[in-house]
Amino acid sequence: MLWPMAARSINKEAIKRFPAELRALRQEKHWTQEELADRAGLHFTYISQIERGLKSPSLRSLGQIADALGITLSMLVKRMED
Repeated sequence: MLWPMAARSINKEAIKRFPAELRALRQEKHWTQEELADRAGLHFTYISQIERGLKSPSLRSLGQIADALGITLSMLVKRMED
């Protein structure tokens, strides 16, 4: 099944916004990239690469990041869509 063009366009825009949204969520907690990475069980350079749009996190990594931030994965995704 093909997705309607409007949905694909919306999803692309949400994905483009993710690095900035992740940075904003981290900064709301006054955490460094190192602090978020430590809490998520990830390397700080990986968090840096995600925030700069150089890496696309896996679903597993997104779950780890959401857990570290104290939110659900669906809340993390919803934040990208708003």
